[in-house]
Amino acid sequence: MTIDHDIPYGRQTITDADVAAVNEALRSDFLTQGPRIMEFEERFAGYVGSRYGVAVNNATSGLHLAARALGVGPGTRVIVTPMTFAASANCIRYCGGDVTFCDIDPDTYLMDEEKLVEILDRYPDGTFSGMVIVDFAGYPHNLERFRRIADRYGLWIIEDACHAPGAWFTASDGSHQRSGNGKWADCSVFSFHPVKHIATGEGGMVTTDNPELLERLRLFRTHGITRDPALLERNDGGWYYEMQELGFNYRLTDIQAALGISQLSRAAEGLARRQEIARRYDEAFAGHTDIRIPSRADDICHAFHLYVIQVPDRKGLYDFLRENRVMAQVHYAPLHLMPYYKNLGNREGDLPVAEEYYRHCLSLPMFPALTDEEQDYVIEKVLEFIERV
Repeated sequence: MTIDHDIPYGRQTITDADVAAVNEALRSDFLTQGPRIMEFEERFAGYVGSRYGVAVNNATSGLHLAARALGVGPGTRVIVTPMTFAASANCIRYCGGDVTFCDIDPDTYLMDEEKLVEILDRYPDGTFSGMVIVDFAGYPHNLERFRRIADRYGLWIIEDACHAPGAWFTASDGSHQRSGNGKWADCSVFSFHPVKHIATGEGGMVTTDNPELLERLRLFRTHGITRDPALLERNDGGWYYEMQELGFNYRLTDIQAALGISQLSRAAEGLARRQEIARRYDEAFAGHTDIRIPSRADDICHAFHLYVIQVPDRKGLYDFLRENRVMAQVHYAPLHLMPYYKNLGNREGDLPVAEEYYRHCLSLPMFPALTDEEQDYVIEKVLEFIERV
């Protein structure tokens, strides 16, 4: 089989309906701060099952807002997974807080619950204020269990759910609990980057069930400025506003919200296609001892932002696939070994499970528009390399 084009690891899907929605927004009275923002917030919150959504210009801003709303500042120490994009820890550093990394579970690649408790028990009570957990690749945390740990030690939870819209775990009462639904995490953050499930170009959403956090998120999103008469210290007239906090300009535009609303209408369809692609990979690689496929429990719904395999010669397979126009990627180099975090005292060997995972992991193409022919080609090339080596 031959392919005459590059196959990326991820890619957006833009339909005629998406283009029409953006065109309509461009011809409307509002390009920003208009009615589509609230519509997108309400629809997305409804999709994940949360009470509230706060749209932002990207997920990094959302993580920063969540940390700021939860009171992170100098002297605050937070536990973070190392298997994530830099923003999951950087949001704590932006606020002046400190980060302690916790190793990952070797099967799910999520923060290891037992190691988390070991860290918490190793330090005096009150050392840590919260945790940032990441639904890596689309695998949802059992947030009910993490909430129990958080409550036992007096912690808040930020759930980085950027990989996991539509994912769910099964709670102790048998119910399916979606990532970001606000029941267990204090704030959850989603991304609308082009390779994610819902694309707005750039963009993000913070979900919460807490009305006090909602107001702080909204305030910090827009320069710390409010026009709400109930919150003003004085009121000089209809034009008057007050800057009450040192906030940021993290707003999403109506153009992006229009695209997000249109994309959200196909979210279930896209999730189903991702799971079908994962099933085809699973079947193709089953029985190959040199290919470790993603594991997942029967009581969760994996959103499959990424399909990650582990192989003995990751560098060799990466180079071979790229030579054959398959743009596989690596997610991620452990964050604690980035120069910035090493300079803060982290060292190689601190988190052996994450470091061992990194030596073997490779993300194969995974996006709804991936054709069966393209996937068959990817599978063919992976097996060709594995069998040859």
